Amino acid sequence: MSITRRAAAAGLAALPFVGTRAGAQVGFPSKPCTLIVPFPAGGPADIFGRNLAERMSPLLGQPVLVENKSGAAGVTGVDFVAKAGSDGHVMGLMSASAGAIMQSLMPKMPYDPAKDLAPQILVVRVQEVLAINAKLGISDLKSFIAHAKANPGKVTCGSAGTGGITHLAIELFKRETGTDLLHVPYRGAAPATNDLLAGTVDTVLLDISVLLPHVRAGTVKVLGVTSDTRAPLLPDVPTMREMGFPKVNSDNWYALISPAGASAEARAKVFEAASKALKTKELADAYLKVGGVVAGGTSAELQAFLKEEVAKWAAVIKSANVKLE
Repeated sequence: MSITRRAAAAGLAALPFVGTRAGAQVGFPSKPCTLIVPFPAGGPADIFGRNLAERMSPLLGQPVLVENKSGAAGVTGVDFVAKAGSDGHVMGLMSASAGAIMQSLMPKMPYDPAKDLAPQILVVRVQEVLAINAKLGISDLKSFIAHAKANPGKVTCGSAGTGGITHLAIELFKRETGTDLLHVPYRGAAPATNDLLAGTVDTVLLDISVLLPHVRAGTVKVLGVTSDTRAPLLPDVPTMREMGFPKVNSDNWYALISPAGASAEARAKVFEAASKALKTKELADAYLKVGGVVAGGTSAELQAFLKEEVAKWAAVIKSANVKLE
């Protein structure tokens, strides 16, 4: 039993009684809920999920227990949620990969996002940055683009892996800036960062939280934020939009989902609890520590956003002829 489960179980006695009372009908939630995090424990997604679960629990009147079900770039965990049937007590986090990218890359998805999932609310955006080794001697994006155009196919750019959000962000950047960077895929952001520091690759496009310590140490230079808004952790760094590239927006993100078969009551109460939790300063502060910016909004807004993301990344994948390794 995980620490989260032990703590929740120990606290059950202290929670308000939500079962039947004098024959009253049991409403939702009638038992502890489960939040599926489709990535390993300890990473940013896990931190986002556990902080959300902790703050949703008192609002729902039941513990929200976190389970990590990683695999296939988040698809494994989302598939578990999709197949949870009508039990609204199961919900999950869905990443950009599982929610908008993999359906254009996997030959056969195990679930139909449009039919099997009920999008609840956009939880958090994780901003990405284009960064270079400080020793490269390039001071701004304009100079970098000129350097890349003068050396087509020779300037290397590392990502956290083929087909992931950071790879597609590079392809989007190349398309919009007219540059020909040489993509170098790694098995995760950490080795890509290590090679950037060593000078093995010229640049990377990664989540801000991975690079922040090195930016503060002066060993990495950030040229721009691939987002519509500046990063709170790097307020002096301009966005790609500000520098004339409004379509270079590659925020990573996580959304809260329920099974499509969950009852209207369950979906409404989960949404209400999540929406209230996301408005707390405590959650915003916890997310910001790992480079996350609290989102929010309505379920309808999330559905519209998902359609936009699917179309955007499908076009990038097609134009760059991206294939899974």
